Amino acid sequence: MNDEQLLRYSRHILLDELGIEGQEKLLASHAVVIGAGGLGSPVALYLASAGVGHITLVDHDEVDATNLQRQIAHNLDRVGTPKAESARVAMLAINPEVQVDALVRRADDALLDALLPTAQVLLDCTDNFATRHLINRACVRHGVPLVSGAAIRFDGQLSVYNPREPKSPCYACVFPETDGLEETRCATMGVFAPLVGIIGTLQAAEALKILCGMGSRLVGKLMMLDGRSMEFHTIGLGRNPDCTVCGGTH
Repeated sequence: MNDEQLLRYSRHILLDELGIEGQEKLLASHAVVIGAGGLGSPVALYLASAGVGHITLVDHDEVDATNLQRQIAHNLDRVGTPKAESARVAMLAINPEVQVDALVRRADDALLDALLPTAQVLLDCTDNFATRHLINRACVRHGVPLVSGAAIRFDGQLSVYNPREPKSPCYACVFPETDGLEETRCATMGVFAPLVGIIGTLQAAEALKILCGMGSRLVGKLMMLDGRSMEFHTIGLGRNPDCTVCGGTH
């Protein structure tokens, strides 16, 4: 690190658990973020401010006025701009030395297979089960840790699925594709603005700990937040040996 970086990241470097070595790992890391909305906004801003050297941000949507209540990476001047490009502007305004690749497209198998071989973590900031399962299969296929968050109304949840750890379930172990879970979107159900900030910030924290070598203690756990009472509850998660995605493979 140069003198400017030592100054910029000095508050990280002072942490015994992180230090210079951990910050250098962040600077050399590649994180993939799928979704630049409510969850993706704080994720993107904190990864950039913390000095993750290479961030790939994927989102096919455009900024809408209804997003501004909670999607803090965007502003009124960028309504109509692709969210990935809008978030990139905000990230580079905070930290111009990070490499941010803004991909204005939907995530699919081909894209994830191209990105994940060089990535150390993927953060799922999407809002639909089909994309979450697509992302999960890709992470299992490439052995990349997955930090998964969700938020609707006043309820949030967070978990880390790490195919590098033999006892870790994958997303499909917990939410099988065959369960037929009902899709709920904030466009119809609403979402409390700070909730996505809380969950997204926690996603960024877990990803940073993975990237700097601290590891995550949320592997094999599901943390749930009731935003009404501001209470957290955590339950243990087990692998499903009959899982069609990861059963018997890691």
